[in-house]
Amino acid sequence: MAAKKPEGSVQPQEWIRRLRQSPYISGQHPVSARFIYSLRLVAIHRRAGRDPTAELATRLGSVAVAVKSLQLIEGLCRAWPEPINLNRFCCHALSHDEATISAMVDAAWRNRPGEFTDQLAGLMRPDRIDRLWSDAIELVASEAARA
Repeated sequence: MAAKKPEGSVQPQEWIRRLRQSPYISGQHPVSARFIYSLRLVAIHRRAGRDPTAELATRLGSVAVAVKSLQLIEGLCRAWPEPINLNRFCCHALSHDEATISAMVDAAWRNRPGEFTDQLAGLMRPDRIDRLWSDAIELVASEAARA
């Protein structure tokens, strides 16, 4: 007798279909999209051996938002289990890592710690998730103050 699948469980074919779909940056919350572009910009500067702070502050229109973005990026780099997969700066599609990070920032913007944790559960230790939550809340607070 075959085991009955619990209701609400996702079939393997559905997971494969979801993984093949690339969400677009234009479909993300504006704060999440700005953070993804910030992440990409920082990666470009680091690869070139330059400090990204000045250009990031100019593009974001705020030194405080730039500093909080850099703080969250540093936290992500320390906590992420492998190098973060980023698409090119000009690419509209999000990598799977970028989609997870975007959803994480969106959950922080909406002040939903459970959703934030769900995005990262199984990816890293809970104590690292708590630190990233703090960094993300500081970023969205600086974004809200800028607006």
